[in-house]
Amino acid sequence: MSERGARSALLAVSLLVASSLSPQPVRADPVVTILDLPFRARAMRGPGSEVSLAVATSGLLPLARPKGLKGEVVEDVPLAVLWGDEGGAALTLADGKVATTLLGVEAIDGLIASETPRGAIPGTRRATLGAVSAYLSDSVRPNASEPERAATLTIRERQPVGMSADPKPVPIVTTAVAAGAGAAFALRRPIAALVDGRPVVVAVTAQRGGSALAVVGKTTTDANKPPAEADKAWTVLARSPVQEPGAGGQALTLAAIGDVSKAGQPRIVAVAAPDGAGILQLWAYEGGVLRLIGEAPGYTTLAPGEGGADLSALVDADGDGVPELAVPVADRSGLAILSLKDGIREVKRVPLPGLAAFGVAAIGQGTRTRLLVGLADGRVALISPQP
Repeated sequence: MSERGARSALLAVSLLVASSLSPQPVRADPVVTILDLPFRARAMRGPGSEVSLAVATSGLLPLARPKGLKGEVVEDVPLAVLWGDEGGAALTLADGKVATTLLGVEAIDGLIASETPRGAIPGTRRATLGAVSAYLSDSVRPNASEPERAATLTIRERQPVGMSADPKPVPIVTTAVAAGAGAAFALRRPIAALVDGRPVVVAVTAQRGGSALAVVGKTTTDANKPPAEADKAWTVLARSPVQEPGAGGQALTLAAIGDVSKAGQPRIVAVAAPDGAGILQLWAYEGGVLRLIGEAPGYTTLAPGEGGADLSALVDADGDGVPELAVPVADRSGLAILSLKDGIREVKRVPLPGLAAFGVAAIGQGTRTRLLVGLADGRVALISPQP
């Protein structure tokens, strides 16, 4: 080797050693604390829920009253609501700190009543999107050894009313959608979303051999007409293949619907065998077909006890405009943050001071986001970024 070559090799080795000894940028782990609450909580609802909107518009909090009470789509109210047998609280984020406003038992009872409309199966929650709402109705139980199910997904849609000096009742069209031959709807909260500018409702069906996703929307007689002019009827537009149940026979669960893949279209996130392998799945609904585009084992959105719990949340903690999914790991001992842009990738895993049980919610935006996790012992964990 020439003298010049030897000097170059020595310089390269020196730079390699120096880089290995210099401190590397490390993303600090978030801080986990326990909220100081005077009651044991058993339920939680995050931003965008009917309860959070009801609290925000009730006058109980010093918040600007959001518009949208007559059916138009509104921005999410940046608050979470939690409650137990002895009262509740509304949690808001201001100047990087979580503020707690205590709510009485009577106030909470009245506010959460809106989640289950008349005719819905008790304990279930409806999905809402603008003028459309959907809920599970007509309880059925195939036999004593099988869980309760719903025979019908009821769709209610408010119709437009022309301007008039005299008040007129808002006409509502109600449609009963069946799950299909040999199937019923599992008691999983349906989720509503816009796909290609049209509302759809995603629900879970149960049948012999397991459970499946069902996309319920409107058929049109003329695809060339705009949505407001085409003849339509609510029906099941697409189904996923049947998924085998977990160890305890539980049907799959819905985690979220959103543009988590930066594809310009919402993706459906579900968990198959939530009481077993906990296989998180990413589905695309395109061209009238449900297509599985990714899956990863080791996660669950199955909450013990109260059936209406949301055990996952979409969060854009890095502020890039594409939300990640916050979801418990399979044994509920930790909370995972998953990126779904290019497949399913776990970005971070946060150990919890108890088992996640009755809710996961995110309040705030970007790096200011705070995560709330309801624990099995009634405490609520607050996950904050390092100061």
